[in-house]
Amino acid sequence: LEEAGVEVARLNAVGDDLERLVAVLIEIGARADLAVVTGGLGPTVDDLSAQAAAQAAGVGLVEDSSALAAIETFYRRRNRPMNPSVRKQALFPQGADILSNPVGTAPGFTLSIGGCRFFFLPGVPFEMRRMLTEQVLPRIDRLRGAGREHRRVRTFCCFGLTESVTGERVAGVGGRFSGVRLGLRARFPEVQVKLYTSAASEAAAAARLDAAAIWVRERLGEVLFSEAGEPMEAVVGRLLRGRQATLAAAESCTGGLLASLLTDVAGSSDYFLLSVVAYANAAKRGILGVSGETLARCGAVHEETAREMAAGVRRVAGATYALAATGIAGPGGGTAEKPVGTVCIGLAGPECLYGFRFHFTYGERALNKRAFAMQALDLLRRELLGLPHGG
Repeated sequence: LEEAGVEVARLNAVGDDLERLVAVLIEIGARADLAVVTGGLGPTVDDLSAQAAAQAAGVGLVEDSSALAAIETFYRRRNRPMNPSVRKQALFPQGADILSNPVGTAPGFTLSIGGCRFFFLPGVPFEMRRMLTEQVLPRIDRLRGAGREHRRVRTFCCFGLTESVTGERVAGVGGRFSGVRLGLRARFPEVQVKLYTSAASEAAAAARLDAAAIWVRERLGEVLFSEAGEPMEAVVGRLLRGRQATLAAAESCTGGLLASLLTDVAGSSDYFLLSVVAYANAAKRGILGVSGETLARCGAVHEETAREMAAGVRRVAGATYALAATGIAGPGGGTAEKPVGTVCIGLAGPECLYGFRFHFTYGERALNKRAFAMQALDLLRRELLGLPHGG
């Protein structure tokens, strides 16, 4: 909502209790102009949003025939029986406008309670996001009308610094640039810096953010990987595509996570060729060609092993670049020399063959794996941009 220029004044979380839901809706209706409610639109007894909204607005519930037909069509097209309880999702407060759900069975709706316009959306994240983007935000924009202040936000994504250090680097932006507000968000394993502003025109708001962005960019330096809120894997993909380059991966400790992240990006088949999950040493030798002598002398978690893994998968795939990750994600398996959180990353390319060692202290296996994969992608980003690797 804030990225769409809507100032969010308050967040409420309410359990599945009808009396409390009604009270909160009435209270919000008395003080707010706009409210978005998510969840509680399903077919079960604890899905109470429509009933609570009707009581708060002082109206009854009515069945919408068009909504019911859409729900029935959803099930029929999938050759699935429709449970009678699902019919509940076609009940709405009298006078509500229906918001269709193109990817699920629970429609949303909008109505006024007190002086506030409410938008009720499903709680399923991908359903909610699509309906918010396609139906709610355009309606909010129309409701705000002409003469409103234009609110804008810009998101800078960073990797390699803690939230506190990142905050210290950009803390002075509000004092230097009038009307610009700073926000920080830890979105593991990256940190996002957000700049907010509002102005009488969209051009004025954009110009204000452009000026502040120059200073923020200089303060963040090479840890900044996106100024548009893009994930690291999308940034790396764009860089590869721009060079008509291809990528392969050899994964041990990340277990396919690198491949998963890369293929989350639509069109990644343009540049991503393959990933080999070589977890056992025998696979590292047999598939990737890692030397048995290297494994005996250095072990599986070592810069030299990572280099040979990267070189091997690059050769197997015929790729321009290759990444390799071998490490100790935990919770066990660490030693004094190689504690849990240690990862060695190999990077092979037309003019490079590197091995780097990093250590993360997150303590949880899933977090370490995510950090390992992000670090590998960041090394490739830096190589493609000619930046120091930081290893």
